[in-house]
Amino acid sequence: MAGTNHTEAEIIAEGGPAIILVGAQLGENIGKAVRAMYNFGLTDLRLVAPRDGWPNPAAVPAAAGADIVLEQARVFATTAEAIADLSHVYATTARRRDMIKTVVTPRKCADLMRGHADKGLKCGLLFGPEKAGLKNDDVALADAIVSVPLNPAFASINLAQAVILLSYEWFQAGSDQPESYTPTLETTPASSDDLQMLFDHMERELTEAGYFRHAQRRATMRRNLRNIFKRSDLTREEVSTLRGVVKALATGGGPGWLAEKAEKEKQAKKDAD
Repeated sequence: MAGTNHTEAEIIAEGGPAIILVGAQLGENIGKAVRAMYNFGLTDLRLVAPRDGWPNPAAVPAAAGADIVLEQARVFATTAEAIADLSHVYATTARRRDMIKTVVTPRKCADLMRGHADKGLKCGLLFGPEKAGLKNDDVALADAIVSVPLNPAFASINLAQAVILLSYEWFQAGSDQPESYTPTLETTPASSDDLQMLFDHMERELTEAGYFRHAQRRATMRRNLRNIFKRSDLTREEVSTLRGVVKALATGGGPGWLAEKAEKEKQAKKDAD
């Protein structure tokens, strides 16, 4: 359940594709596919002749809490029955088929399904058994084949991986989340007074340590330091932390400890000579 936040609103992908598992063999694999579905708000699970029957207790722990999908799952005797109410169906397969049928990537498939959903049309994704995949008779019922671009020398992925790839692309095709953003936290921006106290504290200790030893450059050095922190959009908490750092450094060896250390090193060198 890592990453689950129960305070967030539940997302159910209205108009999302039905996930149709044909001849699924293991309950654990069905459960993992269910978990993948619900990660992206899909809840319409259809099982065609599952080998070990349904309900299957082994699917429950593997679903990791996606109970709504398990509870609403429907079982069909044939693929034709499972897709009877769907307008568009896409068959997932990595194997070449001896039939002429359009092949699309998961991303293209997601775009097509979004277009159909916008018109109120229902779509479905066909997934075959873990061992051999879909039969040609099942693929023949689909409008197109979905083929995932993979290493051609090792193109086999498991059932849950296939489901999560297609579910992810469907979700992303309708997501308004920006590709890059900075999460916002409940923090208080530092005020001008907070920054001024930081500057005063830092400059006081730097003066004590002998940092501003070149009088002609002192004004420029102070401005540079202030500009660094002004550009950083510091929060009040961050300013407090920085002041703690300055204090710790300044008191690490007593007031003016850097200057004292330099003097001791100078004296040690003189004694050695």
